[in-house]
Amino acid sequence: MKTNIINRGLFLTAILATVSMLAGCDAFDLEENPKSFIAPENFFQTPDQIESVLSTCQSRCFQVWRNAYDNNPDLFRHDDQIAGGDLIIQLDHGASFYNLHYANIKDLNFAIAAIVKGNIDNAPASVRDQLMGQLKFLRAWNYFQLVRMFGDIPLLTEETVDYFNYLPSRAPIADVYQLIVSDFTEAANKLPDDWGALVGRPNRWAAKGLLAKVHLTMATAPMNDQSNYAKAAALAKEVIQSNKYSLVEDITKVFSMETKYGPEMMWSFNGNNNNPATNPKIWSGIYGWGDNSADIWWVDNVYPEQPRKYAYVEILDHDGVRFSDLPNKVPGIQKYLYDSWEDFQKGRSIINIPIIRYADVLLIFAEAENMANGGPTQEAVDAVNAVIDRANGYEDNPDYPLLTTSMSRDEFDAAVVEERGFELCFEY
Repeated sequence: MKTNIINRGLFLTAILATVSMLAGCDAFDLEENPKSFIAPENFFQTPDQIESVLSTCQSRCFQVWRNAYDNNPDLFRHDDQIAGGDLIIQLDHGASFYNLHYANIKDLNFAIAAIVKGNIDNAPASVRDQLMGQLKFLRAWNYFQLVRMFGDIPLLTEETVDYFNYLPSRAPIADVYQLIVSDFTEAANKLPDDWGALVGRPNRWAAKGLLAKVHLTMATAPMNDQSNYAKAAALAKEVIQSNKYSLVEDITKVFSMETKYGPEMMWSFNGNNNNPATNPKIWSGIYGWGDNSADIWWVDNVYPEQPRKYAYVEILDHDGVRFSDLPNKVPGIQKYLYDSWEDFQKGRSIINIPIIRYADVLLIFAEAENMANGGPTQEAVDAVNAVIDRANGYEDNPDYPLLTTSMSRDEFDAAVVEERGFELCFEY
């Protein structure tokens, strides 16, 4: 009973206090007048704040179990390399990637607008240029992913005023590519050749390599602007002649931990102890869960017998037993299984996922050079054969021979495109 009296007293005290407060102001005439409001375009006032956007936009693509690039190839499951695909594609197919890339583009645009506005003019010009180069590089890459997946898409830039009440229409593919080319070109002009100890950042040559890939894509369907073949070949040749990169000689070391930052890898999603990749068991069909397996028919009937096949596809277990003779009976994706066995057993990985590497540039050059010249030049042949020769273990392989200048333009083109599928399988 005493407790109830005390509680009632507290309740009445609270009511009286509230009435007293209301008596001191007009409760029905409150004016919302915040002392300050930090809009997105006003937030970025220092280089470090711009850097936070660069980190966020790359981390958003490489988040553990977040429908991002480190663990979810479902968007690409309908090709002939990954198991489980078919032609029954849902209406919301790729929605998570669409949202991810536009979230990145929105953040990048706010940061670009801040630099254009002069918010960090107190920083040295070299710092501003490097930041703008990285922002434009990432925006170009995000749009490049989107336009290849979805075709005509909304085109949002730093000049877009209201993201929250704006219902954009789809821009033609040509307009999207125009922005991509402009952004990658500016990035190539402003980024350094090398970042030194700051590994993982895009440099000038990564921008040129991806720009070459953009022009090669524009030369083919759906744009079919064949004038882009020569542009792609010229840019890829610049990267080759820079001598900045080279092929890893041993095919079993291409994706190893010791070569994750070179000499072949040009730009990747980076895994480390502070930001590990997804559980590596998703990539293993033999020791893991087999979430992302290679298509069995493609492995058995399409991929040629050569050392590369066993370096890129998980076909044998540690005792040399073939996947078909093991309980799970599915081949895994070996490219992302080169972290230590100890890390694998712990369910963690610090592997990188490459976005552009030197082998890709060689194949871009070979394809574009052949098409631009109406047939394979010796330079085009040498470029693609460097990749094929390594794949064959530097030995003659009658089942997968080197290419020659005696091939017709179309024969050579088909062979290079096929080689791209074998060399770049399971990459983004």
